[in-house]
Amino acid sequence: MTTFNHSRDIPATPAQVFAAISTPERLARWWGPNGFTNSFSEFDFKTGGKWSLVMHGPDGANYPNDNVFGEIIPNHKVVVEHPMQPVFRLTIELAPSSTGTLVTWAQTFESDDVARQIEHIVVPANDENLQRLQAEVLR
Repeated sequence: MTTFNHSRDIPATPAQVFAAISTPERLARWWGPNGFTNSFSEFDFKTGGKWSLVMHGPDGANYPNDNVFGEIIPNHKVVVEHPMQPVFRLTIELAPSSTGTLVTWAQTFESDDVARQIEHIVVPANDENLQRLQAEVLR
């Protein structure tokens, strides 16, 4: 397994950051790399709940995604299981910091080979996700 770790300190409370993750309308605005938009068909925000969406790329391509919320601890942690290819687990943790909330984003891929093949996409995309999350929290 290969994990890509990213973090960002957002000048807001953990509750404010969690609200941008747990509210489907807000999540749809920031989820994905720059230029992407989202359409959610299912969003059952609870442990074991399903989250189905289509990510619409800036090139017009559509990327269907089916996820399961593996764990949710309000204002602290959200785990997203992505059982379709590429298989991964995303763990988002929120911790109070001296300037707001430290958001850690750990994306663990089941296959090391797949992770190596898409690392050039995943690393900048995850940074863009965190930038977009911060913009949503501060809007």
